[in-house]
Amino acid sequence: MAKGFKGRIALDIRDSEPDWEPFLSPWAPKGSPNVLVIVWDDVGYGTMDCYGGPVKTPTMTRIANLGLRYSNFHTTALCSPSRASLLNGRNATSNGMATVAEFGAGFPGISTRIPEGNGFISEVLAERGYNTYCVGKWHLAPGWETSMAAYKGRWPLGCGFERFYGFLNGESSSWYPTLVHDNHQVATPGTPEEGYHIAKDLSDKAIQFIRDAKAVQPDKPFFMYLALDAAHAPHHVFTEWADRYKGVFDEGYEAIRPEILRRQKEIGLLPEDTELSPINPHGEPDATGPAGQPWPELDTVRPWDSLSEGERRLFARMAEVFAGYVSYSDDQLGRVIDFLESSGELDNTIIVAVSDNGGSGEGGPDGTFNEWRFFNGLPTPAELSLEHIDELGGPTSYNHYNTGWAWAFDTPFPYWKRWAGYEGGVADMCLVAWPAKIKARGQVRHQYVHAVDVTPTLYDLLGVEPPEVLRGRPQSPIEGRSFAASVTDPSAPGKLTQFYAMLGQRAIYHDGWLACTVHPPLSGWGRFEEDEWEIYDLTRDRAQSTNLAAREPERLERLKGLWHYHAGLYNGLPLDDRTALEQTLAERPQGTPRRDRYVYYPDCAPVPEQSGVMTNGRSYTIVAGVELHSDDVEGVLFAHGGVSGGHSLYIKDGRLTYAYNWVGSRLQVVTADLSLERGRHTFTAEFKAEERGTDPEMPGMSGLLTLYVNERQVADARIITQPSYFCPVGDGICVGRADGSPVTPDYRPPFRFTGGAIDKVVIDVSGDRFIDHEAEVRGWLMVD
Repeated sequence: MAKGFKGRIALDIRDSEPDWEPFLSPWAPKGSPNVLVIVWDDVGYGTMDCYGGPVKTPTMTRIANLGLRYSNFHTTALCSPSRASLLNGRNATSNGMATVAEFGAGFPGISTRIPEGNGFISEVLAERGYNTYCVGKWHLAPGWETSMAAYKGRWPLGCGFERFYGFLNGESSSWYPTLVHDNHQVATPGTPEEGYHIAKDLSDKAIQFIRDAKAVQPDKPFFMYLALDAAHAPHHVFTEWADRYKGVFDEGYEAIRPEILRRQKEIGLLPEDTELSPINPHGEPDATGPAGQPWPELDTVRPWDSLSEGERRLFARMAEVFAGYVSYSDDQLGRVIDFLESSGELDNTIIVAVSDNGGSGEGGPDGTFNEWRFFNGLPTPAELSLEHIDELGGPTSYNHYNTGWAWAFDTPFPYWKRWAGYEGGVADMCLVAWPAKIKARGQVRHQYVHAVDVTPTLYDLLGVEPPEVLRGRPQSPIEGRSFAASVTDPSAPGKLTQFYAMLGQRAIYHDGWLACTVHPPLSGWGRFEEDEWEIYDLTRDRAQSTNLAAREPERLERLKGLWHYHAGLYNGLPLDDRTALEQTLAERPQGTPRRDRYVYYPDCAPVPEQSGVMTNGRSYTIVAGVELHSDDVEGVLFAHGGVSGGHSLYIKDGRLTYAYNWVGSRLQVVTADLSLERGRHTFTAEFKAEERGTDPEMPGMSGLLTLYVNERQVADARIITQPSYFCPVGDGICVGRADGSPVTPDYRPPFRFTGGAIDKVVIDVSGDRFIDHEAEVRGWLMVD
């Protein structure tokens, strides 16, 4: 018998009294508001015009005018940690998210596996009668759990969301995203030439999800987590949107900061005595660590007056593309807000709009045409990007602006994303609106609040008590603190203490003071016991212009002790400052068992790089079993990666061809001088690794690439393979299909193979050629 049944059961149903109540799905209280949480990506505090910045965002200004701006909102300095805290109210390290999802380590605070006891607000509200939707970037499942065969308990549908549309990893091409709809991969519904861009696609799906449910149950509220891809690299946007900002940034990043600060003071975000942080505040690039370690070149800014004319032109265009990207995404977001208004839902919708961290510094002092040079430990000289200036933002680019713009778009603060001890990394915009309830339209609130406080605030506004048990799992305490009182009371107290630990950085905020270590993230310095600590009075010095360590030694010691106390409380150790290349190459679980032989089939979902064969730094053999049906055959047999780096075995102009795209900078092509005949064949590309490349501008493994058609050697050439991943958050491994778009030099998906049929593709990484061409090959691949 169902629990709570209040009817009457007799022998005959005609004599019984039904009670449907125990069997119905949950129903939210009448009049419950919708909730829309909007998360921008890598948008610094001083970027948007609603926070004094130069980038026009009328939709965000509209939300600000419907509610409140928070001037003292903070995040964790990285994507995944902030998002986890936003959605469940626990600190990043308590969530195992002291880093991004792809860089997990086998420790409680860095596992990148959110404990089941840290339930999401989506799970809680789903049990209380809400429809729950996730649209956009997820980035809360370990990188090795993003393949179609992976465990999906940490995908959105495993975390309380009824619907999902977006991408699972940390970043995406806006032109050719790897999309997931609910729990399955789907093709991109268009091309750039047809006007496709992910920002429009995400807004379309957000509107569709809401509309579909409202058509059936118009009074049922929804919770939507709308996580935009903007403005994370690559900065992709239509040229006409970038061109709207022509000339805006020609004076340089140092020149625009005073005007941004003036507008911020005018809006009421910052006190009149706020100063601008200086360029390279610790004397970079000449600064060193306490043990003489060199300062990472990545985290320096080149003064504008030191640039050549070409560099200024390049850097200004990078900013124009970025600004156009943000403005276009804001324009598409506006369609969601318009739909809510036209459908009568806007008034009773709580909107929280934030960025997940400060502007991004991954482009380094010169910016880059291809961000994945950074993750391969490679600088990008400005002259290299200048060759591609007209392609920035387009489908052939994987671009990122330079640190000067990250610093400017974080005005007035020092540093940028990844810096957990400095406001440029963790101080972000935050808008809160609820038109039906918030009467203080357009006002500013100055309480210190953090991403971890958003979920308890929403619980407070909704009248929801966090459950002790959720879906059968005992729940850990909520660690954030509601700031709902500040919605109606400008004088309500803010947060007292907030703990930070990330990429080797340490910081603690307490009662207006911030103590932090001078330890650049991803620096590889180690020797944490020798760290220099600083202390700032943020109530008088938001831009951290004056280090008070010499004046406040006792207070600093108390705050250092408080940091260690919270590190023990929230899994803050061990500290990890390994470089980006070390992090990328570190041993961690893969989404596939390690083996010498990998078999891939056509018409399958692309395999993410972290779940596929690893070919960097080793010998490998790629063999495709194919039947050619006609003389007009063309297309991709096997592709791994894309515009940011990768390799492909394909047929073009009747010739077997292998191409290796070295970090998006050098295309190495080997073509067979042999016309292909109809029938069954094996096509082989064999790379024999010989030695590490000696060219400092092109590091990697040097060796001989040989092509075979059946048992016959048809071409060979020396190539160099790149030192690290192609792009583990982007294009994966794919075998050609009999549909999609034609093959292109950068082998963009979906991959087409016409005029024949592919049986399978096998990759061997044992170091020995595994095909005996004389004895085993009979036209079909015989390796199973």
